Amino acid sequence: MSPTQIIVIVVAAVLVVTVATAIWAVGRRAALRRQFGPEYDQVVADRESRGDAERELRDRTRRHAELTLTPLSPESRQRYASTWAEVQARFVDAPHDSVGEADELVTRLIAERGYPTGNYDEQLASLSVEHARTLSHYRDAHEIRERDQRGEAGTEDLRQALVHYRALFADLLGADPVRPNGPATQTAPTESGNWGQRTQQMSEHTPQDTPSR
Repeated sequence: MSPTQIIVIVVAAVLVVTVATAIWAVGRRAALRRQFGPEYDQVVADRESRGDAERELRDRTRRHAELTLTPLSPESRQRYASTWAEVQARFVDAPHDSVGEADELVTRLIAERGYPTGNYDEQLASLSVEHARTLSHYRDAHEIRERDQRGEAGTEDLRQALVHYRALFADLLGADPVRPNGPATQTAPTESGNWGQRTQQMSEHTPQDTPSR
């Protein structure tokens, strides 16, 4: 085999490896985009480079695999749905208290499912692996909740916070916590006794396409 032939073979091999590596990298990137959805762009924007962002997302997936996640029993799911219905129904009379209770209820559900709750950033990272498409709702709700604690949030802000909390809550729960004529709407009490009307008032302003798992 002549030196020229050897050079041609080596160059061809290098090209094949380069193309294969590029295809592999594109495939991994596409897989991360599918898995994390809008969270992919969020992390890319927060990191110095796309490579750093993708390493972070792969690390999240690895850490998530080490968690022991627990599915909710039907009884637990119903209990959470009923409690959420009570929280939502109280919004009209006590919006500040209602949003605070929603935050606590969502945190309790996150913990029961097996996700960490001690550190907010760690919590977001863990949730992003399976709940990335509703994570922006949780961020927005958390931001409004913090503004409310500083006395900077109005009633409309609080209503939006409750809508945002509900999106992640439904995703974690596996169903919309307030279904028209469902068990939660039939059993959840309020001080006024007029739960159905108040639920309708809130439902008119909540997303109709809340994702279910």
